[in-house]
Order: sequence, then C-alpha cells, then structure tokens
Amino acid sequence: MRPAATSPPESAAPRATRTALAVLALLSTGHLLNDMMQSLLAAIYPLLKQDFALSFTQIGLIALAYQVTASLLQPAIGLYTDRKPQPHALAVAMAFTLMGLCLVAFAPAFPLLLVGACTIGVGSAVFHPESARMTRAAAGGRPGFGQSIFQVGGTAGSALGPLLAAFVVAPRGRSSVAWFALAALVGMLLAVRVSRWHATSVPARAGRAHRAPGVPSLSRRQIAIALGLLIVLLFSKYFYLASLTSYYTFYLMSRFHVTLQSAQLHLFAFLAAVAVGTLAGGPLGDRLGRKYVIWGSILGVLPFSLALPYADLFWTGVLTVLIGLIIASAFSAIVVFAQELVPHRVGAVSGLFFGFAFGLGGVGAAVLGWLADHTSITYVYRLCAFLPALGLFAAYLPDVRPRNSSAAQHTLPEAESP
Repeated sequence: MRPAATSPPESAAPRATRTALAVLALLSTGHLLNDMMQSLLAAIYPLLKQDFALSFTQIGLIALAYQVTASLLQPAIGLYTDRKPQPHALAVAMAFTLMGLCLVAFAPAFPLLLVGACTIGVGSAVFHPESARMTRAAAGGRPGFGQSIFQVGGTAGSALGPLLAAFVVAPRGRSSVAWFALAALVGMLLAVRVSRWHATSVPARAGRAHRAPGVPSLSRRQIAIALGLLIVLLFSKYFYLASLTSYYTFYLMSRFHVTLQSAQLHLFAFLAAVAVGTLAGGPLGDRLGRKYVIWGSILGVLPFSLALPYADLFWTGVLTVLIGLIIASAFSAIVVFAQELVPHRVGAVSGLFFGFAFGLGGVGAAVLGWLADHTSITYVYRLCAFLPALGLFAAYLPDVRPRNSSAAQHTLPEAESP
C-alpha cells in the first residue's frame, strides 16, 4: 500500500515555484546571450562574403563547420553529463564562444574563419545538452512550459544577432564582433549562479526519472520508430529554416534590391516571430498533446511556404513572419516528446535532438549554398517550399495527449535558491 503523500507547508510550494521560475529565467537569459553571440556569425555572412570574396559554397562551408561541430558533439556531451553532471559546463561553453568570436573578428584568411566557426560550435555543443537537462529539472511537472521558456531565450538571442549586425557590425566593420565577447563574460556570471542550484538540487533527483502522465508504455521498437519520425520532422523544419536564416538577406537583396540593413531588419522580424512562436509551443503541447502541436506547426506552414517565392516585398515580409510564428512552435514540443520517450536519458536525448537540429541546419546551409551557386536563390526558395509537406509524418507519432491537463500543476520542482 502506497503511503499518503505529505503536503508541504503553504509557504513551501510558492517558494519552490518562485525558485524554479528563477532558475528557468537564468537559463533562458544565458540561452539568449549564447545564441545572440552565435547568431552573429550567420548575420555577418554578407560582410564576410565581401571581405574575403567568398562564394555561396564557401558561406555554406562556414555554416557547416559551425553547425556540424555542434551536432556531432552534443549527443556525446549529453550522455556524459547524464552520468556525471557538470555544474560548470555552461561557463565553459561561454568561454569557447568567446574565443570563436574573437577568431572570426580578426581572422586574416578563410581557413581561420572555419576554425572560429568550429570553436563557436564547440561552445554550442557544451551549452545546450546540460542547460536543457537543467531546464527539465527546474520545470517540475510542466516540461513543455519549461522548455518553451528556455527556448524563447535562444530564439530571442538569435533574433538580436541580425539587428546588432545591421547597426553595430556593418557600420564599424568585422573587428567590432569582438565587442560582443563581453556578453560571454555576463553569461559566465549567470552560469555560476545556475551551477550552485545545479550542484545542490540536481544530484538529489538522480535516478528519479519517471514517465510523464499520459505517456503510454511503448516497446523499444515503437520508441525507435517514434524517434525516427521526429528526426524526419526535424529535417523538414531545419532544412526549410536554413533557407531563411542563412540566405534570406541574400534573397531580399537579389530579388528586391534592398540594402543590407533593410534585409537585416526583415531577418530580425522573421526571427522575432520565431521567438514568439517558440514561447507558445511548449504550453500548448502540455495542454493539447505534443503530437498535434508538431503536426499543425510543420504542415501548417505549407500554404505560406508555397506562396512565398511569388510574393512581392511587402507580402514576403508578412509571409515570413507567419511562417516563423507557426513553425517555431514545433521544436519545444519535439524535444519534450523525445525526452518523454526516453526519460532516463534526458541530457543525451536533448543533445541528440539539438545536435540534429544544428547538423541539419548546417548541411542544409551547405547544400542550399551549392544549389544557389548553380541555379539561383529564387530557385532555392521555390524548391524548399515543399519541405513542410513532410509534416504529414506526424500523423504516425504515438498519441501522448495528457490524461489530465491539470496534472502538471500538482508537481512542483524541488530546488534551492540559486
């Protein structure tokens, strides 16, 4: 017979809730700073192309060097930190990003640009799996909500990159990228505070991984098929996003003859929409079921992606904002879905899916850059418009709709003040 659960004192629950939200806020802010610094690399591609007389293929190789480095290392780092938590991993990640930015700012030749991109990729590989694992621990019974809070920091940081590139880097030149290394120092200070909570609270919950309410018991074969379907859906999402994050500025300048600053502002509007969509995806998944959020998010983009290559400048801006809002809601739901399928390997599975996201984005950037060199940027957008149709595969995911939409409200995270 199970013992009755002991209710905490009235003051304890609000304190635990406040503490969890404080940890999530610190993690989200750290994610903002991390991804803001990393997004500068993609935002200054036109400047690098001009400074070094690069082809689109070489631009794709820079993106590939950054994103594949991150993707190959993330699952291994996540598996390691599942077994041996590393409280200071986030500060180490910021240090790698700092070094990579300085290399990009002062690199005298293309090979050193690639080294800088790889170093930034290492920073990303160290940061994401451990911070995602801590996010799930801090979120208690609302993993979708916690993942959305964490992700919105990253997408907001990614949106700031083009804005800073347009108004800081473009007027002052490539060397001004080094000033943003100061953000890494701020990130290290935040990481120290989070690591205190991590060191005292996370080990106490080691080995307590439980399947979330509403998640059925699945066989290994069913789990493997579900994870494979999620990877196909990630492919659809991130190959399509690569066409926008890496080449949207080139597309606008080539087709509509806008200035670099105007193109960067359009990219900022798209990435800001991605940030808003990211915030909505997790809570919707907690309430409605992650399968339906994933399905609607990816397949729902298809009408807009098909119309985009034929729109004028005004409607191009409108359509990309709508695309960003809709497609961004998928990632939080995909990550939490995967975590619930393999609840005893949160760090590893988070690293795997963050890694696939980065890797697919990198491969997509390289392939699309090669294709743009041999055809045109407009052709690339017409071809990529069909990728969201792969969202149909979401229909084959197992249904993990929560049995009780309020269940998440009764599980509070156990955490000490950071």
